[in-house]
Amino acid sequence: MLKMTNVSKVYRTDTVETHALREFSLTVDEGEFVSVTGPSGSGKTTFLNIAGLLEDLTSGTYELDGRDVSKLDDTARSRVRNEKIGFIFQSFNLIPELNVFDNVDVPLRYRKFDAAERKRRIEKCVEMVGLGSRMRHLPAQLSGGQQQRVAIARALAGEPRFLLADEPTGNLDSHMADSVLDLLGEINDAGTTIIMVTHELALADRAKRNIFVRDGQVSDGSPDLHIANLAAG
Repeated sequence: MLKMTNVSKVYRTDTVETHALREFSLTVDEGEFVSVTGPSGSGKTTFLNIAGLLEDLTSGTYELDGRDVSKLDDTARSRVRNEKIGFIFQSFNLIPELNVFDNVDVPLRYRKFDAAERKRRIEKCVEMVGLGSRMRHLPAQLSGGQQQRVAIARALAGEPRFLLADEPTGNLDSHMADSVLDLLGEINDAGTTIIMVTHELALADRAKRNIFVRDGQVSDGSPDLHIANLAAG
């Protein structure tokens, strides 16, 4: 479903050249739940941005659903991103003035679904994350864990091919974090592919496969051993 081959990303200024990814190669199959961990500055965020078509790559290839998306223009990338990728961010990114229903509705309006289809998707996904009774609540009336569930519902409403989660429990206490991870596990069990970038070892352990990134590359050896070393260091 997702295949990156020898992907490099170089940021250049007049005087500095920074290699964020170096011949980065990774394949994620449909239905997997993969965690991507590594120390600060290892390239995790750059990988996430390229996987989500938020940044272009310097060299290499990126195939999504068998299609090379490496060199798409901005318009084509936006179309693929909106149709195939759901995003879950640490900061929820909900609009304070909109209730739960309308927050989930925002990306669907951009895709120009009719009102009946939008309503069907919204109600299905909000019920799925356990917030059906809070459909008309504003974000300020919800706990942090509930707000993250709204963000997950918003990502799911577009029926993406996979979810990219960036530190999805970073702003939550341990109880709320467990609840959100349980939900992501259920979503994955139902067939949605999930790629989660995190520095939290307990979160990484909840995924079905762990990838460890160091110095812009997928590191050799056992990911579990690398994670144990990261915890120790």
